[in-house]
Amino acid sequence: MGSRVRVWLNRTYAENVFFMDQLRSNPQHRAVEIHATHGDPDSPVLAAADVASMEPEGLSPRAYVEYALDHCARHSIDVFVPVLHQAAVVAQRAEFAAVGTALLAPPTEAVTVFQDKVTAYEAVQAVGVPVPPWWRVRTAEQLVAAVEALESSGHKACFKPAAGAGGVGFRVITRAPFSLMHLNGFPSPYVPLELVVDALREADHPVDWLVMPRLEEPEVSVDCLTGPDGRVRMAVGRTKGGRRRGFTLHPSWIEPARLLAEAFELHYLTNIQFRMYGDEPVLMDVNTRPAGGLHQLSQCGVNAPWAAVQLALGEETGEVVPPFLGQDYTVVSGPRPVRAVSLPQQRTDTPAAPLPGVPAPTTGPAPSPATEPASTTVTVTATAGAAIAPA
Repeated sequence: MGSRVRVWLNRTYAENVFFMDQLRSNPQHRAVEIHATHGDPDSPVLAAADVASMEPEGLSPRAYVEYALDHCARHSIDVFVPVLHQAAVVAQRAEFAAVGTALLAPPTEAVTVFQDKVTAYEAVQAVGVPVPPWWRVRTAEQLVAAVEALESSGHKACFKPAAGAGGVGFRVITRAPFSLMHLNGFPSPYVPLELVVDALREADHPVDWLVMPRLEEPEVSVDCLTGPDGRVRMAVGRTKGGRRRGFTLHPSWIEPARLLAEAFELHYLTNIQFRMYGDEPVLMDVNTRPAGGLHQLSQCGVNAPWAAVQLALGEETGEVVPPFLGQDYTVVSGPRPVRAVSLPQQRTDTPAAPLPGVPAPTTGPAPSPATEPASTTVTVTATAGAAIAPA
């Protein structure tokens, strides 16, 4: 069975409740104690953890590292999966090792390269992996020049922050003037060029954007598992086309991902994303952390989180090869519990005005202090994505 393994996930995204589920259902039936910290008391990862606590706010990266080291030492954490302040944490890998904690994250150099998309694209090109054409933009004039260059080649232009994750700030440029078309239906990523230009000219500071062509589907996210020795143990692609999801081991996606994982020492769990530029797969992004959809590999019979923890503990996994490629599937949301929150009961000597159409409550004597509850417990739910195969 082996001894209990303590794993800590710091301020992470809600989908990692599935990461936790997979650690608990590991094929070795090993006992796992999962710790989670977050700044949001309603994050589902806190409810999913065995030991949960709120993180202090306003810490500098170095102060956060001190907090993390203390947390690992006090709780005897075996494996730490850092998301918040990842670069600052991995820079102190030796300090974490000294308190008995292994970091499930790549080395400092790899994290630094892929924090900035321009630096990343330049480095990736140097090892022979194709990337789309791109422009670094800080002013309205630079944006217009980049958009015109792309449109003259027959492409739609899009932009996103040069540093960022999760598609935050991604927009597609359109020449259509702002109209009711932009207000009908659900919010769209399309934004008129003239509005973006006006916003840039009125801004009190420059932006730092990457402008590039809007790449075509399919999108393929290759989840890689690489040991601290630099050897890739697993590389499986998850395909995305519209709502349909699937899996692939095709060399056109897998080989460049393996090359990047080895060339840049992308140790442990990383996610490398590709899309199509014309008829060629090109790199879109590299995430130096486990992907939010990593758990979907369970549809292929793979428990990647547990294999990564084994490698972090110094245990060899061998090649992690899917025993089968699951059928195509889609992703839906479902409720997840959050931790119960105690709220002080509010009292007032003046009744609140009744809402329109709602009868005013019947007045009566106030409850005595001896019987009045001190607090009310409120439990709410949050959602996270789960993969299901079509019927």
